[in-house]
Amino acid sequence: MINFIIWIIFGALAGWIASIITGKNRKMNGVANVIIGMFGAFVGAGMIGIAGFPVPDPISFMGFLIAVGGSVALIIAMGLIR
Repeated sequence: MINFIIWIIFGALAGWIASIITGKNRKMNGVANVIIGMFGAFVGAGMIGIAGFPVPDPISFMGFLIAVGGSVALIIAMGLIR
């Protein structure tokens, strides 16, 4: 149960920072930040894995940077679709 809560907090932070980087912070609410952050972590880890680099531990500084990067990529992709 505590891991689930940690992942929600981790996803919220990654999604929030990504929304600030992309300038979408005022258009997104907290739930959207959590969802974008969690999916963004998977996108970022997938991009790192496809590039042939080892995926770091999710709850680490590098893992956080990868989650933010994946979240930014996801927000940009969603903007292109709309």
